[in-house]
Amino acid sequence: MSTQHEADWQGELAPGDERQGDSGASGGVRGYLLALALSVLLTAASFAVVGTKLLWAPGIPVALAVFAVAQMGVHLVFFLHINSGPDNTNNILALAFGILIVSIIISGSLWIMFHLNHNMMPMNKLTDLHLQH
Repeated sequence: MSTQHEADWQGELAPGDERQGDSGASGGVRGYLLALALSVLLTAASFAVVGTKLLWAPGIPVALAVFAVAQMGVHLVFFLHINSGPDNTNNILALAFGILIVSIIISGSLWIMFHLNHNMMPMNKLTDLHLQH
């Protein structure tokens, strides 16, 4: 066995990474085809969960969330080539910052909408005010 294949088997090559010896068009095609297959599989599984009675109905949103996170992981690792290598520190920090900003925006928006709904006047009082005029 060559040293490149031994490095693959010993875990020195992260998923989505390409070997240094791979050159030309076929070098990255295998990784992209694997990513395409995983993406298609996860998408088909999502449709299968929704379209069939494989899962208990309240478990469907949880399964879809799991498939969505797995799909994001496939895209980050295989298509964007984000891994835990030392040369990807800035990419990982930028991704973490983006996730932080998006989570702050979503949670803040939900918090504001909940409190606006909680502090609004009930509809029966609004109709009473309109009928008095």
